[in-house]
Amino acid sequence: MAYCSSLCSPKFLFLFLLLSAVPIAYLISLEVAKPATHVYHYHSTSWFRECAKWDDLNRRFLVSFIDGGIGQVTVPSDDSDAVLVEVPVVKHVDLAGNASLGLVIDRPRNRLLVATADVKGNLYSALAAYDLSTWERVFLTQLSGPSDEKSFADDVAVDAEGNAYVTDCTASKIWKVGADGKLLSTIRNPLFKAKEWYKNLVGLNGIVYHPDGYLIVIHTFSGKLLKIDLAKGEEVKLIEVAGGPLTFGDGLELLSPTKVVVAGNPSGRLVESSDGWETASVVGKFSGPKHRLATAATVKDGKVYLSHMVGMGYPKKTHALVEAVFSA
Repeated sequence: MAYCSSLCSPKFLFLFLLLSAVPIAYLISLEVAKPATHVYHYHSTSWFRECAKWDDLNRRFLVSFIDGGIGQVTVPSDDSDAVLVEVPVVKHVDLAGNASLGLVIDRPRNRLLVATADVKGNLYSALAAYDLSTWERVFLTQLSGPSDEKSFADDVAVDAEGNAYVTDCTASKIWKVGADGKLLSTIRNPLFKAKEWYKNLVGLNGIVYHPDGYLIVIHTFSGKLLKIDLAKGEEVKLIEVAGGPLTFGDGLELLSPTKVVVAGNPSGRLVESSDGWETASVVGKFSGPKHRLATAATVKDGKVYLSHMVGMGYPKKTHALVEAVFSA
């Protein structure tokens, strides 16, 4: 695949090597097997997608492009099993060469926040905001550039006031951006990094905002889950997870105040806490199409759907949003 030469970020390089090690015959058998749960398939123009989030008010999945841009996949009201179609809605010339990655819908302000980064060299990171009705860009905030340390804006969460928190999976820090697009601060903490150097190749990744006023974030290669209490001066604590570590965890989604979905390898894990995320337990797992590489999770009508990096098929590339049904 021509685009594979640009997957040089440690995160994408790891996932590509993982996929390339799978025999072709096995990939074909996985692809033709009947799925065990409901799947939304959609045709796309490219092989690679990073994140999908369900926009309930407009009955559509919003999808980020690793080659840059945003698409929408509208779901008909009858929820038929027909293959859906991805329609590009955002593609900016001034961001050419950068990937669109983690997404979060900021409903009170009717906008979509998108983490953007230079996959090839880790020389540029930014946060973009788009109006959900017109797709006009509200702001574009540069978070790092060629003269800064290598960084990779990977995922984003938004709090009740509209402040955004963007993870850097290369340098393991979090940028805080105000509702007006102003870069406010950078959050750093020793707990953001693993002791072993190789576990920091892919660091802070998926992030969610909890309505009780804190962030939950995952460190991919170490599998650590962290709590950042915004009301206590951004105090950082390690969440002790029974059944962890959550190694290779990627995107996070808050299913309820006590449950978080971790997308990654394996496809999905359900983590639950009964003490305000001081501790937690893995209470369920889901094994989906491993060859497609789950990267993010979203919730539609109370059901969890996992989005996957890799599309299959030629000339039409078909991507899959797979319902995750967790078992103990």
